[in-house]
Amino acid sequence: MSHGLLWLPLLAIFIVLAWLGWVEYRKVEHYRQWAKNFETSKYDIAAVLGQQGDRLTWGHPTQQGIIHLQTCELSTIQNIWIECNGQRIDTQTTHSKGAIQLVLETFTGDCYRIPFTEFTLALAWRDRLQRAIGN
Repeated sequence: MSHGLLWLPLLAIFIVLAWLGWVEYRKVEHYRQWAKNFETSKYDIAAVLGQQGDRLTWGHPTQQGIIHLQTCELSTIQNIWIECNGQRIDTQTTHSKGAIQLVLETFTGDCYRIPFTEFTLALAWRDRLQRAIGN
């Protein structure tokens, strides 16, 4: 009886891990369906991002689908940079851990912030978009 009680918490942990895996699987499947509409796209737990021609679209992945979708035309982008914990960083400095965001500034002064979990991925997207807008 006591052995069974010892294994019960372990069984509960396995059930929770299986459920979390299923949730993440559903998020990725929704992303795969969504990403078919784009030439280039990225997925991470912070956000999804897709580029189709001159149009960028991003949102937040959930198990029900992609929510909080926003769209921006590359022709309206004036400047692109990366922020970490709200501080603008350049590529020569070593970034610190924290909230990484790709910031898109339009000619009207609006700023769009796209979250990233990996600094190198944010750099790659920044460089790709800068080439696309000609800066």
